[in-house]
Amino acid sequence: MPEVDLVFPRAFVEFVNPADETEVMRCDLTWLTSAYMCIFGQGCAGIYADAPDTGCCTLGAHFADKEDEKRVAGFVAQLTPEQWQFHPGRAVKKKDWIETDEDGERKTLAITVDGQQACVFHNRADFAPGGPDAQPVGAGCALHGLALDQGRNPLETKPDVCWQLPIRRTFRDVEQQDGSTYTEVTIAEYDRRGWGPGGHDLDWYCSGNTEAHVAPDPVYVTNEAELTELMGKAAYDELVRHCEAHLRSRSALAIHPASRTTP
Repeated sequence: MPEVDLVFPRAFVEFVNPADETEVMRCDLTWLTSAYMCIFGQGCAGIYADAPDTGCCTLGAHFADKEDEKRVAGFVAQLTPEQWQFHPGRAVKKKDWIETDEDGERKTLAITVDGQQACVFHNRADFAPGGPDAQPVGAGCALHGLALDQGRNPLETKPDVCWQLPIRRTFRDVEQQDGSTYTEVTIAEYDRRGWGPGGHDLDWYCSGNTEAHVAPDPVYVTNEAELTELMGKAAYDELVRHCEAHLRSRSALAIHPASRTTP
């Protein structure tokens, strides 16, 4: 079955954030109870056909803000040549891993090696830190590997956009007819549209592709750490209650169409 359409019936739930009465959480139950999982290295075709091994790391990652960049910088300084294929072999400088795009936004550096472009932290499939005779460790993110080596969750070491994808959090200020206001926080699927106009030109994309909807547990379970970071513990606990109720009662229309082929 090919990638499903971007528009299809979804079930959303809204509830007040138990930890902040000024926020209303608006959550896509159809997405959060889907069988999606990241299949990097397990069938991911990459967002561009000419870079199948780089997943969605082809362009580098834009920083959410200065705090995001500062946090990542602290972990970049801890990377060793054994963990990062493109380590400069000396004290790391910002020019080794940060660039500014055409719009003046700061992001991780994208480099081209053997005709394939990817984030500078993306270790290529031939990376063999033990020397030329060593067995390659395979492709993957150096910052992700650092987290695993240190017993951390990768959301601590990677840029925000990297660990959030393909969950998308957006904010909207809402003014009601009685003059009261609240902040609407939407937790939903980061589909092609989340990438901007260029998202429609990606050769392959995971969130709506049936090949990636193979997880034994739903997104709200497998991405507990990420959702807790995005929503807060109290709001996540409330989300779990709604997701469980949705799973017990959902109709066929409320199932993510990419997940309908899974058991």
